[in-house]
Amino acid sequence: MKRREFIATGITAAAACAAKSISAQESTATPAASGKKFTLKIAPVLGIFKAHVGKDPIDNLKFMADQGFTAYYHLGLAGMENADAIAKEAERLGLVAGPFSGSGGKWLIDDDAGRETAVTGMKKSVENAKRLNVECILVVPGKLIDGMTMDQMTANIVKNLKYVAEKVDFGDKKIVMEPLNPRNHPGMFLTKIRQSVDICKAVGSPSIKIVNDLYHQQITEGDLIPNIELGWDYIGAYHLGDNPGRKEPLTGEINFRNVFKFIHQKGFRGVLCMEHGLSMPGIEGEKKLIAAYRWCDAIDQPIA
Repeated sequence: MKRREFIATGITAAAACAAKSISAQESTATPAASGKKFTLKIAPVLGIFKAHVGKDPIDNLKFMADQGFTAYYHLGLAGMENADAIAKEAERLGLVAGPFSGSGGKWLIDDDAGRETAVTGMKKSVENAKRLNVECILVVPGKLIDGMTMDQMTANIVKNLKYVAEKVDFGDKKIVMEPLNPRNHPGMFLTKIRQSVDICKAVGSPSIKIVNDLYHQQITEGDLIPNIELGWDYIGAYHLGDNPGRKEPLTGEINFRNVFKFIHQKGFRGVLCMEHGLSMPGIEGEKKLIAAYRWCDAIDQPIA
């Protein structure tokens, strides 16, 4: 048996096992065809399939494409030594890139020098995004500042983002701000979707968007689908991870198939990045991850 056939057979079996663990009714609707393209642009993080193919990014990209994924992700892509080779191979394989981390800025203070630093850093990030075929540049605004009110910090970030949006030629590239949950990241300024939407509206630029991390938002406020609808016009990408545990779907409380169905039917065609770990180590854990995403991606199938 050839290596790819062996891997495909193993993942097909894992898909069946994963389906059975959900329920007998659900298992009958679970697609198990390894290699069939996913409906959504679900993006494994580079290195997550190291048990199958090692840590080499190029080998990981090839494996992702073999399994039917059409996107990939690494926050540190711009700083990787072989980033250009990764981007070239991803393009050859038809894999779209998820967001990478942009250059830092002091987004929450009103400071002329800080704004110029943010402009310089973002120009470099946009250059990297163009070179590496990445649409979204991720920004975390930072921690709450002692002695400053939320209104003051909000006014400052709006002013700073407006300035950057005016001074940087983004083209088709975008900043995506990420709200983080206060349990894992105490003291962060940006935590909620409504807050993020209000900032985007105040800035008023098509280059300023949100990355909606479903793990973070399930912890912070729940109501995932209503909040997706609330932020619809401003969400540029998604991060994925179940809660509790921040592992692959079907290990926690989030109904990812319903969420995927909602965002796909509403018209989202961007990238959804695996921002989580594995519930099991090794090859079996990686098979379980693929099987879980196969089940959640089957949005045309009933849940029960």
